[in-house]
Amino acid sequence: MSEQTLQMLHMAAPIVLMGALFYFMIWRPQRKEQNARQELLNGLKKGDEIFTIGGMCGKIVELTEKTVVLEVAEGVKVTYLRTAVSGRQSAVK
Repeated sequence: MSEQTLQMLHMAAPIVLMGALFYFMIWRPQRKEQNARQELLNGLKKGDEIFTIGGMCGKIVELTEKTVVLEVAEGVKVTYLRTAVSGRQSAVK
């Protein structure tokens, strides 16, 4: 290889390394988290005990494509957007 080719490889190496670091440290973990959240939202069903991003805990009594109705106390129902669901209570216990 010529000296000029080696110089170009040395110049390109940091860029390639930064791209690989970006992929493995930022993009890939974020993608995994997005997929897990989507699975959680798609897997919701009536009777699940969940909590919202605001900290409200309750049992799902009604479910539509975009909303979730929680029973937070006996006879007290609150409607939330489905995207406000943060997780299942069983995962916290």
